[in-house]
Amino acid sequence: MNDVAVRLDKWLWAARFFKTRSLAKSAIENGKVHYDGTRAKPSRTVEVGATLRLRLGWEEKTVEVRALSEQRGPASVAQTLYEETADSIARRAANADLRRQAGAVTAAPDHRPNKKQRRDLLRLKDQNSEH
Repeated sequence: MNDVAVRLDKWLWAARFFKTRSLAKSAIENGKVHYDGTRAKPSRTVEVGATLRLRLGWEEKTVEVRALSEQRGPASVAQTLYEETADSIARRAANADLRRQAGAVTAAPDHRPNKKQRRDLLRLKDQNSEH
């Protein structure tokens, strides 16, 4: 962990938020990463103490930069580069509960349809698409 200027896409990759630097770059360009409340460019220089808001799939994390690194190391080292805010942890837990509850309501069937049932379903779908 050195104190040189580090690009945002490199830091996100080194902190193990993304598997590759190009994935980090495309997430930044698509507006899934906000630096201190504003959209950023991949070449933005990261500073210690900055706040990042990341949208990763269903989750949205708010983290504070604790250290800088250009090199991707072990996960134990990567976790020292940032600290997730308490508000972010609570919000993610609440959203996970909501998703679990929604999943319980829309349970999957206990078996696959047999050949006749599949044909009936396809016939029904074809009838609906014609209208």
